[in-house]
Amino acid sequence: MNLPGSPFLARDAAGTLTLEGHALAGLAHEFATPLYVYSRQAMRAAVTAYQQALAGRPHLVCYAMKANSSLAVLQTFAEAGCGFDIVSAGELQRVLAAGGSADQVVFSGVGKTRAEMRLALEAGVRCFNVESEAELDVLSEVATAMGKTAPISLRVNPDVDAKTHPYISTGLKGNKFGISHEHALAVYQHAARLPGIAVHGIDCHIGSQITEISPYLDALDRVLDLVEAIEAAGIPVHHLDLGGGLGITYTDEQPPTADALIGALLAKIDARGHGHREILMEPGRSLVGNAGVLLTEVLYLKPGEHKNFCIVDAAMNDMARPAMYEAWMGIVPCRQRGEAAQTWDVVGPVCESGDWLGRDRALAVQPGDTLAMLSAGAYGMTMASNYNSRPRAAEVMVDGAQVTLIRARETVESLFAGERLIDGHSRL
Repeated sequence: MNLPGSPFLARDAAGTLTLEGHALAGLAHEFATPLYVYSRQAMRAAVTAYQQALAGRPHLVCYAMKANSSLAVLQTFAEAGCGFDIVSAGELQRVLAAGGSADQVVFSGVGKTRAEMRLALEAGVRCFNVESEAELDVLSEVATAMGKTAPISLRVNPDVDAKTHPYISTGLKGNKFGISHEHALAVYQHAARLPGIAVHGIDCHIGSQITEISPYLDALDRVLDLVEAIEAAGIPVHHLDLGGGLGITYTDEQPPTADALIGALLAKIDARGHGHREILMEPGRSLVGNAGVLLTEVLYLKPGEHKNFCIVDAAMNDMARPAMYEAWMGIVPCRQRGEAAQTWDVVGPVCESGDWLGRDRALAVQPGDTLAMLSAGAYGMTMASNYNSRPRAAEVMVDGAQVTLIRARETVESLFAGERLIDGHSRL
């Protein structure tokens, strides 16, 4: 029996939950919990779908690494021929440490510092996705002072509703991202006059967990309108960066496949006479979301008058999405029990009422059982914290017969290794 999301996650004939054939309860026992486990084959299959859909066109798939920036994950995509979409100098350094190439990196983000610009220029990133006129002016100053030229695209805000959660919508006028569609041509003309700046393309990203094609097509029409106006003003546009944001299945969502989305985008690009341009895309969640699970042990069962609580050893510091977005993620036992299920709220040990992983879940569980939180490969470990002085989880990658611990569990001592006590007595 396969579960929604990934063909690599299944139950065997005995009802044991497996990932690439590895029993997840066994991995939880070997490496302890909380534990992230990822399928490398699932990641490869997801990126191959994008690359095959773009075959025959000049293109680059840039993995949006904010979804999951673990070095072995980045290594997987670098080896698959991906570039990377980054939003900080730290992410650039991770790409380089994982074997990625700076000339395949696009640098996004609304708040790039001068130090980050210098680091990116020294490394030789492929393109800066500039998000404001003020940032453009600063980048010009930094590049000119270094005797370098910064390749740029402007991230355009097309004011298109991606029909997703407001916290992850990025293409509306009320969002902080990008340059307004109405102002973009003037900013391109300004960029063309600036020293140390070379216009290479145009960028658009409208949100995350998008489950329909129509918002992409609406945004693309507005982007192509701008491209035509920009080139009519004498400024060449070499590439179209169409962003990412394609959703995944958490419960009953039915997002389009990468092939269906890209096919519709390319058809519109060709119909409007732009088929010669290089295409960049920045998928994140759709490459890793359903490639990972978060394993957690049931500590206590606490029946109540109004609610039954299943208390587990994972918490909101390990997986922030439910507390932050009220996100629904599947939670299933790694080994099925024959007894009747009861309704439980699955909660963690953190001292917050918002520390819940799932509400009103039908589960047949006992203390000591291992639960799997599904679709946990994106925005899990990257958003994890040390709240309540909790060490972050370990991470494991499975790849066929191979099982690799790709991140050791933190120790409490490592959390305060950089802290110092104050010598002497405090003065009131």
